[in-house]
Amino acid sequence: MLFLSQRTQKSEEALTPQVPRPEQIISSSPMAMAVDFKMYVDQACRAAEEFVNIYYETMDKRRHALVRLYLDKATLIWNGNVVTGLEALANFFEMLPSSEFQINMLDCQPVHEQATQYQTTVLVVTSGVVKFDGNKQHFFNQNFLLTAQSTPNSTVWKIASDCFRFQDWASI
Repeated sequence: MLFLSQRTQKSEEALTPQVPRPEQIISSSPMAMAVDFKMYVDQACRAAEEFVNIYYETMDKRRHALVRLYLDKATLIWNGNVVTGLEALANFFEMLPSSEFQINMLDCQPVHEQATQYQTTVLVVTSGVVKFDGNKQHFFNQNFLLTAQSTPNSTVWKIASDCFRFQDWASI
C-alpha cells in the first residue's frame, strides 16, 4: 500500500492500496471467505490511517493544498453548513484560523460496493481535539467517504463526502 508523500512535488493525493475487490475474492469455504474479508478490511484501514495522517498534517500546515484531496464535486458539511465544489472548499478552508488537530480515535471500514455502484469506497471516522487560533480547544468528530479514482498512472483516494462536527459537552 502506497501513498504519495506530501513532500513530493506531485501532489498530496494518496494512492489506493492494492486491495482486492470483494468480487475478486474467490474462496471455497466460509472460513476462507472470512479471512479474505478480514485482509480486505485490514488493508483498507491501513490506507485510512495513512490518509488521516496526510489530511490533518495538510490541514494544519499546508491548508492551501487541502482541496487536492477532494473530488471536484465533493461536499463538506461543517457543523451543519454545506460547502460543495473545489472553489467553495478552497474559500472555506482559507477563512478558517490556523489549527492544531490531535486525533484520538480512528475507525474505518470498506463500504460494500453494491451500495456505491461498484465504486471502491472506504468510510473513515475520526475524533479528537482541535484548537483554532484565537479560540478554545474543542472536541470534534469527522467522517470521510473516500473513493478510489483512476488516473493515467495510478489510482488515488479522493474525498467524496466530509462531515465535521464539534462535540463539546453541554453545560447543565
